[in-house]
Amino acid sequence: MAASGKLASFRLPPLPTVGELIKLYNLRAEKQLSQNFLLDLRLTDKIVRQAGSLRDAHVCEVGPGPGGLTRSILNAGAADVIVVEKDTRFIPGLKLLSEAAPGRMRIVHGDILTYRMDRGFPVNISKPWEEGPPNLHVIGNLPFNVSTPLIIKWLENMANKTGPFAYGRTQLTLTFQKEVAERLTASTGSKQRSRLSVMAQYLCTVRNCFTIPGRAFVPKPEVDVGVVNFTPLVQPQIQQPFKLVEKVVRNIFQFRRKHCHKGVEKLFPEACRIELTQEMMQKADVDPILRPTELTIPHIRALADAYAHLCTNEPSLLSYEFREELRLKHLTGQKHIPIDTFIATPTGMPPSPEQPC
Repeated sequence: MAASGKLASFRLPPLPTVGELIKLYNLRAEKQLSQNFLLDLRLTDKIVRQAGSLRDAHVCEVGPGPGGLTRSILNAGAADVIVVEKDTRFIPGLKLLSEAAPGRMRIVHGDILTYRMDRGFPVNISKPWEEGPPNLHVIGNLPFNVSTPLIIKWLENMANKTGPFAYGRTQLTLTFQKEVAERLTASTGSKQRSRLSVMAQYLCTVRNCFTIPGRAFVPKPEVDVGVVNFTPLVQPQIQQPFKLVEKVVRNIFQFRRKHCHKGVEKLFPEACRIELTQEMMQKADVDPILRPTELTIPHIRALADAYAHLCTNEPSLLSYEFREELRLKHLTGQKHIPIDTFIATPTGMPPSPEQPC
């Protein structure tokens, strides 16, 4: 009985429903901000359950809007909730919630893309990376227009152990368009396999929890929504800097229907493209006629390692972008851009004949 009494103490006092708050403050979802409200508290409770136990947890909620998901987080027993909301229209309703949960909820009026989460919580909640995740969770019903750039930013934070991951292997429970959720969790060989699949899965265990039908949201989006949980791995499956891995993966998947060597070629200046592509594919021992969707993470790891080796010999390769070479060709009218345009050398020094190009 005592336990159930304590559990009951987590529950918020009677409040206007989320629907009533929307009417009270004349809140309207802004289409240009990709806003869709989830009013069904049974569904917000279900999202929160995917994060695991929130009893006495620290939580950062992304884009709480009218606060439906916030209520479920507070009712689940979270002790310290930071909500980061960009839209000023939602602040009064969130303040009402904060007053109903004194000392448990803080409101940050700001943009989650620039918010410094590593400063938001006490340092003593941190756990060593090798141990289990800290009692800190990031949860959010993300606007569609920020969901992909935001998860890429957080994956980079994860690789560098910064942002929310300065505290350890912080778990994320987030919503995405169903198609994006399927890409994040797609297995090798599936048609949904993409750059996003590889970038997420080399760093995390990614779980597609369940799908919410579009009709559950107000206004109803044209797509269904997937709830995805991310738990950082103790050891990333690729031991190279995030930006290098991202560049290799981005180039490979830009030609997803072609053989993988087509994307690898674009990592190198045209003048030395064929030779360096062959060298990289041979060093990685990857079949050049595999499609990008057929590449496993060990394949990508071998390619990233081979590219890193080439960049060690010629560091300027890391900053080369083939679209920049195309742009220069278009501007100058030259068929071939001089090699030294892409090769960093000391002032007044010609490129060394030993350089790979």
